[in-house]
Amino acid sequence: MRLNTKLVMIMLTMLVIAMLILFVLNQFSQNDLVEEIQESSTVVSKAIQLSVEDLTSETEAESSRLMEYLQEARNRGVNEINIINNDGEIINSSDPARVGKKQEIKKLEKGLKASRRQGGSGSSLKPYDLVVPVIVGDEQLGYVQVNLLLDNIRDIQHANFVKRLAATSVVFLIGMFVTIFLARKYTSPIHRLATGVKNVSAGDLSVTFHAKSGDEIGELAENLNELVEKLKEKELLEKRLYEAEHLSKVGQLAAGIAHEIRNPLNYISLAIDHLKSELLPSCPEKGGELESIANNIKEEVRKANYMVLNFMNYGRPLKLRLQQISYRELIDKAMPIMQDRLKEQRIEVLRDIPDDLPSMLVDPELMRNCLCNFITNGAQSMPDGGRITLGANLDREAGALHLTFSDQGVGIEPQDLEKVFQPYFTTKEAGIGLGLAITERIVKEHGGSLEVKSRKGEGTTFTVNLPLG
Repeated sequence: MRLNTKLVMIMLTMLVIAMLILFVLNQFSQNDLVEEIQESSTVVSKAIQLSVEDLTSETEAESSRLMEYLQEARNRGVNEINIINNDGEIINSSDPARVGKKQEIKKLEKGLKASRRQGGSGSSLKPYDLVVPVIVGDEQLGYVQVNLLLDNIRDIQHANFVKRLAATSVVFLIGMFVTIFLARKYTSPIHRLATGVKNVSAGDLSVTFHAKSGDEIGELAENLNELVEKLKEKELLEKRLYEAEHLSKVGQLAAGIAHEIRNPLNYISLAIDHLKSELLPSCPEKGGELESIANNIKEEVRKANYMVLNFMNYGRPLKLRLQQISYRELIDKAMPIMQDRLKEQRIEVLRDIPDDLPSMLVDPELMRNCLCNFITNGAQSMPDGGRITLGANLDREAGALHLTFSDQGVGIEPQDLEKVFQPYFTTKEAGIGLGLAITERIVKEHGGSLEVKSRKGEGTTFTVNLPLG
C-alpha cells in the first residue's frame, strides 16, 4: 500500500471515529434532555392542575397545598406558583408573602417569557414565567403563573458539552500519538536509508538497504539496492579494465626485460661454466673455493632469471598444454631444481600422498612452477630450517583433487591473508610479490581454486583444489 494512501486512510479513520463518538454522545444528550423536558412538563402540568382547581374551587384556596407541592417540584425547576384573578390580584401563591399583590394584566404576557425578577440565591440562570389563562366554558376565571428555573436543562447541556470536549480531546490525543508513532515508524527507515547512502557515497558498497514495507520507502530501498549492485558491477568492470591495462603494461615491461636482461644473464651463466672448466683444473688447491663462488654467482643469476620469468608469465596470456600426469611424477620433476638450496637451508620435504591418487590433467610446466613457488615460500618462512609437507587427497563426491602445502614457518599476519594473492604484495625484503599471484592465476586457468590458512608463529597451509579430468 502506498504511503499517501495509508496516511489518508488513517486520517479518515480518525475523523470517522470522532464523528461516531460525537454522534453517540449527542444522541445520549438528546435523550437525557427529552426525558428532563418531559419530567419538567409533567411537573408544570401538575402545578397548573392544582392552580386551576384552586381557582375554580368555591371554597377558599389553600396555599399550603401549593407550598407542599413546590417542595417536590423544585427539583424539576419550578420556583414559584401564583394564581391570579382577572383583576390582576394574586389570590393564592406558593409564597404567602405574594398573596394579595397585584400585577398589571396588560403586562402579563401569556406563554413562556423571561421573568423580570431575579432567581433565588442558588439559581445560576435567569428565571422564566409561564402564564396560562384559565377558561371554563366561555368564561375566563383568571391566570396561572409558574416561575421556572431551567438549571437542570442547563446542567444537561453543560454535561453534554463537557463530554464532547473530553471525547474530542481523547480523539485528538489518540491522533497525536498515532502521528508520533507514524513519524517514528517512517522516519527511522528513512534515517537508515540516509546513513546507508552516506556509506555508499564514502565507497562502502557492502551496504544493503532493508525495507519490508510495500510503500514508497520499500520501493526506494529496492532502487537503492539496484543502484548499489550497478555500482558494484561498474567497480568490477573498472577493476578488470585496470587489470587489463596493467597486464598490458606489465607485458610490455616483461618483453623489454626479457630482451635487455635475459641475454646478459644467459651469457653470465655460460661464462661461469666456462671459467669453472678452465680454472678448476689449473688451481686444484683453490678448487673448492672457486667452485663455491661460481655456484653462488649462478644461483644469483638463476634468481634474477626467475624474477624475469615471473614478469613474463604474469604479463602474457597463459596457454595450457594439458597432459595426464601423476602428482608424484610432477613432484619428482620439480624437486631436483630446488634440492641443493633446500639442503643448504636445512629444509626437509615430506610427502603424504595416497597410492591410489588418480592422475591429473594439467600443464606440467605451469604446475611445476606452482610447486616451486609453494616450496620456495615455505622455505623462506623457515630461516632456521624446518619441514614442508606435500599432501593430497581425493574428494570423489565433489569430483576434485585437494593438494596441500604445509610449512612450519612464521605464518602470515591476519590482516595480510586477503592480500597474499594480490600482484606486487610482499612482506619480504627481497621479492616482487608476483609468485603467489602467478600461482593463483595458473590454478584458476585449470578451473581450480586456491585457499590459504595460517596462524602467526604456527605455519601456513596452501590448498589447491583441482577438478578431476
